[in-house]
Amino acid sequence: MIAVEQWTGKEALLLQQATRSSVRDFAQRLGISARAISYWKKAPGTVCSHDTAQLLDTALSRCNVEERELFRVLLANLRGEPANALADDSARPAPCTVVSHKFLPVYLGEQSALLYAVGAPGPTGPGGLEQHVIPVESHPARTSTVHIYACGIAVMHVEEHRRVDTLTELAVWRYRTYVKERAWAGDRISRLLQQHASDEDRVGLPPAPQYVLSAYELRHTSWTGPGLDTGLHLLSTPSVLVDRQDPGNVVPLGTGVEDAKFRARWTHPEAIAFGGGVSRGVAGWSGVAYHPQSDERALTMTQIVALELDVQALWALSSHVLHMIEDGLDPVMPTGYGWRFMRGAYVRLTTARPTETAQHRVMREAILATSELPDRLRAAQDALRESDL
Repeated sequence: MIAVEQWTGKEALLLQQATRSSVRDFAQRLGISARAISYWKKAPGTVCSHDTAQLLDTALSRCNVEERELFRVLLANLRGEPANALADDSARPAPCTVVSHKFLPVYLGEQSALLYAVGAPGPTGPGGLEQHVIPVESHPARTSTVHIYACGIAVMHVEEHRRVDTLTELAVWRYRTYVKERAWAGDRISRLLQQHASDEDRVGLPPAPQYVLSAYELRHTSWTGPGLDTGLHLLSTPSVLVDRQDPGNVVPLGTGVEDAKFRARWTHPEAIAFGGGVSRGVAGWSGVAYHPQSDERALTMTQIVALELDVQALWALSSHVLHMIEDGLDPVMPTGYGWRFMRGAYVRLTTARPTETAQHRVMREAILATSELPDRLRAAQDALRESDL
């Protein structure tokens, strides 16, 4: 049995981490307000009241074996005591195989109609956005497709399989390729526009993709338990492993950093864990990581990619609207894609469906929360309504 003589914000937050709960879910689990958990983050040394301590004791007693073991290890680390709980091979850097998915969105506006007309119809994603897909010439190590949305957005999707010895190695590769991938994607989209434009069409040079978001499917690894949790968090938040002061020459942050993260069972406080059966996933601002298991209840990476494609398209579209407003301009949108379209996309993404599994709902909510897309959609919707679009 694990006993906590005095619950403070520190121990309470460790229990949240061990149960892999969001702030809202953990608050519901305890029967308290989410504000209390936010306060613990600001003042972790605060001693919990007697009533709150009892709620935490009850929550701990209801944890499963894995959650209790993770809490015990985290608590031992907090107290500076030896954990002696897990095999060393589960909590250290190790080789792994991942499938990297990069999403590079760009606003094309009316020009997107040229590519939409020649693309093959693609499946409608969770956001209900109509899209056509065009394969892009690449090399055998990866596949690339451009997803053209009728609302004026193109999203380049690049899939690559990689085997790495450490996650630091993967993080360096990831950041070093970002600048190149943005230029490459912009060039390919520009070539496609030129290729399919008629003599009457005036094709301008499209802007470069705004950013790159990554999603990783972790396929082969020796990590288990807390080691797997740390690996997924590092996959979704690689910035803690590298020095990015020179974007053109990102380098490892230092020797032993990744080892220290694994020893400490590190997890990012703002990332949100989700799962599907025995599978595990983590959503962060800069990426998503998922480790599927052979379980009929598990999510598939295809479901995650489908959601990310719609999320990235709507992020780019709402960014276009908000940037125009910030520049003192009236927003311009393709016909039929004004504030009502934004409202419909918001409702489809944020509303659970009767056929949606609990695992899919948790994944969707985690990605939407870390991307902050719902807030941007509402802001863009209000701006378009004020402009009568």
